[in-house]
Amino acid sequence: MVVDEPGGPEVLRVAEVADPDPGPGEVLVEVVAAGVNRADLMQREGHYPPPPGASETIGLEVSGHVAGLGAGVEGWDVGQPCVALLAGGGYAERVVVPAGQVVPPPPGYDLVDAAGVIEVAATVWSTAAYAHLSAGETYLVHGGAGGIGSFAIQYAKALGATVVATAGSEAKLQHCRDLGADHAFSYTGDWAGQTREATGGRGVDVVLDNMGAKYLEAHVDLLAPDGRLVVIGFQGGRRATVDLGALLPKRASIAAISLRGRPVEQKADICRHVADEVWPLLADGTIKPSPLTTYALDDVVEAHRRLESGDNVGKIVLTVQG
Repeated sequence: MVVDEPGGPEVLRVAEVADPDPGPGEVLVEVVAAGVNRADLMQREGHYPPPPGASETIGLEVSGHVAGLGAGVEGWDVGQPCVALLAGGGYAERVVVPAGQVVPPPPGYDLVDAAGVIEVAATVWSTAAYAHLSAGETYLVHGGAGGIGSFAIQYAKALGATVVATAGSEAKLQHCRDLGADHAFSYTGDWAGQTREATGGRGVDVVLDNMGAKYLEAHVDLLAPDGRLVVIGFQGGRRATVDLGALLPKRASIAAISLRGRPVEQKADICRHVADEVWPLLADGTIKPSPLTTYALDDVVEAHRRLESGDNVGKIVLTVQG
């Protein structure tokens, strides 16, 4: 999959490129399916380039089988099923990945279902760990019916948090409630006022923020004492002004966290934690799989249009090989 110039979904096209070879410490994965994420849309538009040295091909997560091993890689055999967290390269038949970012699929998941799990699991786990989200705290997540939101609701509930979610339609709000959200409010209404009322005026302890500038003032106002705002996206813009005087008396903090650009060692550590701590929650049904919408790789343009439309619930996955 290549992009000749930034633009809309129509700039995506399938093309023949040379197969990659695994270098030292890398695994070659023959891809069965690849997850589609909002970061992919941003990269296609020219707003989210890959880190230095990463593949220019779009795609941050895949499932498949081990097809080759670079020097020094242990613990894997050719043919084994796997999922992988990438810095790029996922919309392809083959991709090379640092070995620490390759883990077994969640128990009980086939490879198509598993393709859309590792990136959201790693994002949600790492942000919750960074924010020290704890039992008894209140957690606000936007886009609760999307891939990250659906996962975040369930993971926060598994930690014992009270969850407030937003979404754009009654059907999506009900989806959030079905996943365990204690409160679900439409982002087309006064979600901030409703959240404050639902928390008895105290506010929220942790916000998982994919909106950025548009909601910054509301989020700072909603933070409870010692509250933490964790920004992971900029769907509502990149630039805003913060009133430090509103943060100071609350002892509140704001952090912006990217998973993609982290050093390989950090991503490997996150993947280990996900496999050890999150996969068991999927295996026993504590976290249920998101609804899955699948497209063939040749239909990637339609997959991107679907995600951009805002109509999708759950995760979109591209199937590459049967």
